[in-house]
Amino acid sequence: MKLVMAIINDDDAFHIMDQLSAKGFSATKLASTGGFLKNGNTTLICGVAEERVPELMEIIEKKCKSRKQITSVNAMNVNTNESFAPFPVEVTMGGATIFVLNVDEFKKV
Repeated sequence: MKLVMAIINDDDAFHIMDQLSAKGFSATKLASTGGFLKNGNTTLICGVAEERVPELMEIIEKKCKSRKQITSVNAMNVNTNESFAPFPVEVTMGGATIFVLNVDEFKKV
């Protein structure tokens, strides 16, 4: 048994949850927030038989595509120490960060 934790962009969450359900996977969905851009993410937690992990990973990889986006990042104004001036930056968003962990025991009560 494996525990798969996938951190995905909120924009991809509905499509992945729909596909996982259609393939018979159970998942717990948690709202989370990214550290750098403070954008909304979804963290999926799935308990999976070891032999089904590649199938689960394939679904996530197909549905989570990274994309470039222009966003404003605050930078300190060099003339004053207290004000901030936003400037546009191109960042890569989306994709997935996936952790696969061993599970010593699983019990559904």
